Amino acid sequence: MPLIKVQSSVTAPDKTQVEGLLKHLSSKLSKHLGKSESYVMTAFESDVPMTFAGTTDPACFIEIKSIGTMSPAQTKAMSQDFCQQVKDSLGVPPERTYLEFVDAKGAMWGWNSSTFG
Repeated sequence: MPLIKVQSSVTAPDKTQVEGLLKHLSSKLSKHLGKSESYVMTAFESDVPMTFAGTTDPACFIEIKSIGTMSPAQTKAMSQDFCQQVKDSLGVPPERTYLEFVDAKGAMWGWNSSTFG
């Protein structure tokens, strides 16, 4: 059930560019976590009002959730990979991007009329 959700203050790129970003993120998240991409969900929100370091310059917040435990090595690698992807796709510099990693309990995540716990 891995999820990667990107929220950014940037204006939405065209639909094809957004779809490309989401597909790249899906594939990369699957590989980083060693989980089937058939369970990965991606989401993107643009034009989100936000500040970072007291300015409204382009910024980004990335939320990554997965059932189980993500190791420090995994989260560091994902931080580097996803910050670079956001910079390349949206132009938001890594120093204006926060990432949150959340280890979810299976019973606290629902899917297909049930839960993973």
